[in-house]
Amino acid sequence: MNIKGANILVTGGSLGIGKETARQLVEKGANVVITGRNKETLEAAAAATGAKAVVFDISDLDSIKDKATECIAALGGNIDVLLNNAGIGDFPILGEITPENFNMVFNTNVFGLALLTQEVVKPMKAAQAGTIINIGSTAAQKGFGRGTVYSASKFAVRSMTQCWQAELRKENIRVCLVNPSEVTTAFNVDSREEKAEEANKLSPTEIGHTICSVIEMDDRGFIPEVTVWATNPF
Repeated sequence: MNIKGANILVTGGSLGIGKETARQLVEKGANVVITGRNKETLEAAAAATGAKAVVFDISDLDSIKDKATECIAALGGNIDVLLNNAGIGDFPILGEITPENFNMVFNTNVFGLALLTQEVVKPMKAAQAGTIINIGSTAAQKGFGRGTVYSASKFAVRSMTQCWQAELRKENIRVCLVNPSEVTTAFNVDSREEKAEEANKLSPTEIGHTICSVIEMDDRGFIPEVTVWATNPF
């Protein structure tokens, strides 16, 4: 797909991977809408990247249909790429897990992601074209201590990605999972302040580059899953 002129929706675009990817996409000539919960942070990201902003809390499941319509309208009525980047983490140890831990994480990482995709895929099916990229994690491939809730959500995203590949390939819609390992972002930081880059961790730049590469592959092919590891994270 040629990124120049493409209509692209990026969820979780206020910070980190979403913000940097939006910047790269706009630089390549895409028409980009970013979403996020915090109006002030989102608008600052839009100003920094050149993207358009739609305030949207993906965990508010009742609002998804209307917000999807608003996002597509902001893109001019058409959508070529959906980047499902919005995600949160919670890391209680077994013995301290509550239903609230699961509800909080799954509403964003799984339920909201799936319900938004369900709306966005409708115009893609009508066009018989489109690309959906889900941001997973290396936690979607292997569990870890304190990872019961978060890793389970990312395993779910990996499974949904594979299901959608089976359903949508015949509709000429590509579905890819991108699994970053250790990335320096504001993820799981209460202040939501972006961290300085660290030499031994990935930065959002590498993940943005990966996402752009997935999109830019000729439409005849697609990458089902790609994992990006930090070379020496310790």
